Amino acid sequence: MDYFKKLLDLLKTEREEDRQAYIKLTEMSSVSERRANGLSWYPIAIRGTEMSRGDYLTVEVERTTHQDIPHQLRFGMPAVLFSNHEPKKDRVEGIVAYQGGNRLKITLRTDELPEWSRDGKLGIDVLFDDNSYDEMQNALKTASALSEKEKEGHLIRILTGEKKPSFHPDLPEITIPRLNTSQQEAVNKILSANELAIVHGPPGTGKTTTLVQAIKALVRRDHKQILVVAPSNTAVDLLSEKLTEEGLEVLRVGNPARVSERLMSLTLDSKMAAHARMKDVKSLKKQANEYKNLAHKYKRNFGKGERDQRKALFDEAHRIMKEVGNLEQYVTEDLISKAQVITATLVGANHYTVKNLRFQTVVIDEAGQALEPGCWIPILKSEKVVLAGDHFQLAPTIKSQEAAKNGLSTTLLEKCVALHPESVILLEEQYRMNEAIMGYSSKVFYQDRLKAHSSVAGHLLFHADSPLAFIDTAGCGFDEKLEGTSSTNPEEATFLFKHLTQLVAELEQAGIEKADFPTIAIISPYKQQINILKEQLLHSPELLVYGNKISVNTIDSFQGQERDIVYISMTRSNPEGEIGFLSDIRRMNVAMTRARKKLVVIGDSATLSQLPFYTEFIAYAENLNAYQSAWEFVDS
Repeated sequence: MDYFKKLLDLLKTEREEDRQAYIKLTEMSSVSERRANGLSWYPIAIRGTEMSRGDYLTVEVERTTHQDIPHQLRFGMPAVLFSNHEPKKDRVEGIVAYQGGNRLKITLRTDELPEWSRDGKLGIDVLFDDNSYDEMQNALKTASALSEKEKEGHLIRILTGEKKPSFHPDLPEITIPRLNTSQQEAVNKILSANELAIVHGPPGTGKTTTLVQAIKALVRRDHKQILVVAPSNTAVDLLSEKLTEEGLEVLRVGNPARVSERLMSLTLDSKMAAHARMKDVKSLKKQANEYKNLAHKYKRNFGKGERDQRKALFDEAHRIMKEVGNLEQYVTEDLISKAQVITATLVGANHYTVKNLRFQTVVIDEAGQALEPGCWIPILKSEKVVLAGDHFQLAPTIKSQEAAKNGLSTTLLEKCVALHPESVILLEEQYRMNEAIMGYSSKVFYQDRLKAHSSVAGHLLFHADSPLAFIDTAGCGFDEKLEGTSSTNPEEATFLFKHLTQLVAELEQAGIEKADFPTIAIISPYKQQINILKEQLLHSPELLVYGNKISVNTIDSFQGQERDIVYISMTRSNPEGEIGFLSDIRRMNVAMTRARKKLVVIGDSATLSQLPFYTEFIAYAENLNAYQSAWEFVDS
C-alpha cells in the first residue's frame, strides 16, 4: 500500500539522520563529553549481579559522581558496559533492564562478568536505539500487508481514509456526574464507536479525567483488557496513577520515569516479587548460582575429570535456570491475565511479555505528540482505537528536517481529525485560565468554542489586576543578537525582570503572604535567551526571595504544565521583520495557554506583525485595554 511505503521511506530518512547525529556525538568525543551530553554514566560501581533468562547476566550499577547530569539511559535502551582501561576492546553490550535514580540494571549478553571489570574505571554508554526503529518499521510493514485483507485490514483502511468509521446507534448513554457536557459526550462517543473515537482536548479541558472515566466505563461494559499507551513515559505514568486511583487493576509494562512507590508497585517486576510462586524461583536461582560458583573453581586447564565435573555443574545450573524461566513465565502470564488495563509507551506495547496479546480497544494519549509509525505498534493489536490529544499544541520531535517537511511531522491524530470529523469530540470547557487569557487561543485554534468554567473565568491575582498584557518594545532599541544559531535579546530580558519586580512589589502591597505567593513561569522559544534570563534572575535579589516559585525554561518544557503568572519573552526584534520559528503558531498556543491568572507577552510589534497571527493578537489585546508600550515603563 503506497500509504505505508511513504511512511517507511520517511522513517528511513529519520533513522539515518538520528544515527548520524548519534555518531557525531559519540565517535569523536571523550567520556566526559559523552557524560555531559547525557550519553554516559561514568564512573560507576557494580552493586550486585544476578542470573537472568537464558544465559544472560543482570548487573546492578550505581553512578558514583556527576549524579545531577540529565541522561538518556532508559528502560529498554541498548547500552554497553566498558572499562576506561581499553574502552575499544573491554566492552560488553546489553539492554537496560531497570533505571531509577542513580541506579540501573543492565542485562549483559554474557553469563559471567569479564575479567577486565575488576580493574580500571567502569562506565556505561547509551548505544544507538535501533530497536525502536525496528519496531516501528516492522509495524508499518505488517500494517501494509494486512491492509489488503478483508477482515484484518478493516481498522487500517478506516485510519488511512479508505473507509468510514461506524457507531452503535442505540447504545444507552451513560451519565457520570463529575463530568461536564462535552466530557460526557466524549465518553459516550468512545463507548459507541466500533473502530475510532477521537478526544480533542485543548489546554485545561480535563482530557486525562475524561479518558480515565471512559476507560473505566469500557472495562465495566466489555469486561475485556484495555491497552493504554502514550509516546512518553511521563504521560504513561500519569494515566497509570489516575486509573489505579479509580480502582482499576493496572499493569505498567516498562519502567516508570517518575520513580514513586505507587508507580513501582504497578510494574511487572514489583508484582512478580509479591507473587506466591516467587519463593520457589528465588531458591532455585540460589541453587543455580551455587552450582555455577562451584564450576568456576575448576580451572579449564585441569585434567579430563575436572573438565567433566565442571561441565556437569554448568549443565545442572542451566537446567535449573530453564525451570526458573518456566516458573517466571507462569507468574508473568498469571499477572497479565489479572490486569484490567495494561499501560506502556508506544514501543513498550511490544515488550516481550505482551507482544502477542490482542485487545478489544487501544487508547493512545498525547497522540498529537506521537510519531505515526510508533502508533501502528499498538494499533495492530486492537480492533478499535481511541486517539486523545491536541494537534494545535506541540508536534512530535523530529530530527530530520527533510522527513518533517515531507510529512513525518503530520500525526495520525491530525490526519484522522481531517478524515473523520464524525469521530471527533472537542472538550469545550476549560478549568485553567481567566477567559481573557483563553479568548485569543479559542478564536484562532478552536473555532471560538472554548468556555471558561465559572470557577476560573474571572480569577485574578488581586482585585485591581488585569489578566492580560502585551507590552510593545517597538522603538525602544531592544535589538536581537545572534548567539550561535539561537537569538537573544538581553535588553528585553532586563526589561522583563524590571516589570516582574514591579508586579511582585504590587503583590506584596496587596498583602499576599510568601506561602501563598503565585507560581511564575518565564518562557521564551529561544534556548540562548533562556540562558540570559536564568543568568539575570540570579542578579535579582527581590525575586530570588521567591526563587522556588519561579521557573525559567523553553516553551517545549512547559507542555502540559500551568502557572499562575506567565511571562513570554518573544526575543525577535530586527528591521527585516525576520521571526524565524516564532512562525510556529502551535508552539505559541502552548506558551499562551500555560497561565491561570496573568499572561504578559513582551515583544516588538513591528517585527511580530509580519505574521497575521501576531497582528491579530495585538489587536485582541488592544480591544481588552491590555496593550501597553514599553516606553511607559522605561521612564519610570
